[in-house]
Amino acid sequence: MNVMEIVRVSLASLTANKLRSLLTMLGIIIGVGAVIAIVAIGKGSTASIEKEIKSMGNNVIFVYSYAPDYSENGRNSYEANRMTLDDVQRIEKLDTVAGVAPKGASASAKVARGPQHYDIQVEGTLKRFDRVFGFKFAQGRNFTQYEMQHGMNVVILESEAAKRLFSGDKGNLIGQTIQINRIPYTVIGVLEKLEGFTTQNDQAYIPITTMKNRFGAKRIDTMVISAKTPELIDKASADIGESLRIQHNLKPSDARNFRIETQKEYLESAQGVNRIMTNLLQGVAAISLFIGGVGIMNIMIVSVTERTREIGIRKAIGAGRGHIMTQFLAEAVILSMLGGVIGILFGIGAAVLLEKFASLPIVITLPPILLSFLSAVGIGILFGVYPAYKASRLKPIDALSYE
Repeated sequence: MNVMEIVRVSLASLTANKLRSLLTMLGIIIGVGAVIAIVAIGKGSTASIEKEIKSMGNNVIFVYSYAPDYSENGRNSYEANRMTLDDVQRIEKLDTVAGVAPKGASASAKVARGPQHYDIQVEGTLKRFDRVFGFKFAQGRNFTQYEMQHGMNVVILESEAAKRLFSGDKGNLIGQTIQINRIPYTVIGVLEKLEGFTTQNDQAYIPITTMKNRFGAKRIDTMVISAKTPELIDKASADIGESLRIQHNLKPSDARNFRIETQKEYLESAQGVNRIMTNLLQGVAAISLFIGGVGIMNIMIVSVTERTREIGIRKAIGAGRGHIMTQFLAEAVILSMLGGVIGILFGIGAAVLLEKFASLPIVITLPPILLSFLSAVGIGILFGVYPAYKASRLKPIDALSYE
């Protein structure tokens, strides 16, 4: 038999019982589809994180409150070690720092303008926060030093917040008044829409001094800091560390109650977590592929039993062990290949649907598609060898007398 004849006979055998063949391929389909969808989501998440972090520039530093003895003293230890407004203001004055955006000095509040009202997240920040996150002003300006020092009731709105409050009004919103927790604030700026995971474009920013006075926010969890140049990032990190040590009265021998990460370290950390999750889910998909291989072996053994007389007739008219083994192995491989192709379509379709309806970023690349398809073929070969070998070992006289 030539190759085309082997393929023709194999397809005829598999299509003789279409439902059984489809159910046999199900494990392969799910395994291949899961690998493609998981890798696409994993790569999409990584690309989104990289894009977001890189959009800030390559001179960003992250500072986190940290309690060295957190496990011993519980949350009270963490609360005692959180950073304060004094820490933020001292760091902002460093020669190597271009801007500071504190995170954690925030609160959920009721915002209203006439009949329009809803809940909003209010962030207390400094006047150069836009440099850190790469914000651009669609209208208006940033906070002035006077407004910062005196805790003025001024507010900068993100694009969606402005749209909801002013019902999509695209006119000049500067000087308009809104209420936050029933206290009037003057709008001094509106930000352009920013793509990324750090903001939903639905927040409001007020001076951190105002946040302290109005909301009682005194502690800060995180600071996102921009060094003046990428070349100064290491020097800025050292300066920030020294400043915090002085502010927190730490001796050189004392453990730090803060953690500093550069953009590169933060990116590597985020990628590491994403990689672990992707590998874990790929492991689950690999188990599905393995189960699919067991299903193929099981159905091929059943097929050998059902076609025992056919095997006997083939051997009686001159077919050798190699011919029989090749025929049954080809059927197993074709079964896994068809499952692989359907699985690829299923995986790509699932990834696209998740992107559309769950807003998950995806990146579909060729290597995982090829790898999952070749894995499916390999599964077919691995689990098809034993049934094919079993068929080739049947003796013609025993096969012809089988009922």
